[in-house]
Amino acid sequence: MSIGIQRDSISLSKNGILSFVLGILAFCLVFITQTQHSTFQVDFKRHLIPPPPMIERISFGYSEVIADSLWIRSLQDFSYCDHEIAKNVCRNNSWLYKMMDSITNLSPNFRIAYAAGALALTVVITDVEGATKIFEKGVKAFPRDWPILYRAAYHYLYEVNDKKKAAELLVQAGQNGAPPWVFTLAGRLYSDSGHIELAESLLQEMIRNEQDPTLIKRLQDKINSMKNADSSK
Repeated sequence: MSIGIQRDSISLSKNGILSFVLGILAFCLVFITQTQHSTFQVDFKRHLIPPPPMIERISFGYSEVIADSLWIRSLQDFSYCDHEIAKNVCRNNSWLYKMMDSITNLSPNFRIAYAAGALALTVVITDVEGATKIFEKGVKAFPRDWPILYRAAYHYLYEVNDKKKAAELLVQAGQNGAPPWVFTLAGRLYSDSGHIELAESLLQEMIRNEQDPTLIKRLQDKINSMKNADSSK
């Protein structure tokens, strides 16, 4: 009788130890899983995946729908830079550029991608090469859309430092509905004040048209930088 009780006690104690060990292992497993999950979430937010190359060839007749979906997705991370090479300067051909490129390949007449997307590339994250490519596509698709021409002129002047191209775009904008003073501005591009004057004019145009506050603030910061650089000369 007593031997049976002792055996039961030993068995119970072994079961208790086993349950304790299993509990510790289960806790460790849950902790590791949660840690890995959190790490995955952080990494996912920091490494956005662009659309596959030539997505327009596998759209199966849903090009416009896919373009709309990509545009909505890109709006959520307009200021995202996958590789910052300097303060507010992103590596060329960034994630945002690939999004804009795919959108405009899927839907070549997707105007807002040229008007706002290219502007975000040049003003917000300073992807110069990416912005140049999207503006080139935009000017080709909308040769009479003066706001796109006007914004492209800013990009070529301030980021690319191509005064001739900027002046040509301003004249083209003036011939297609832009305010008459753009012709005067085009003539001033070879003066030192041309850069700031064009940037400030673009800023006022963005404010009047109630553009994204992020774009407005970033352009204002660039204008302030230009003025500080001029004052220090």
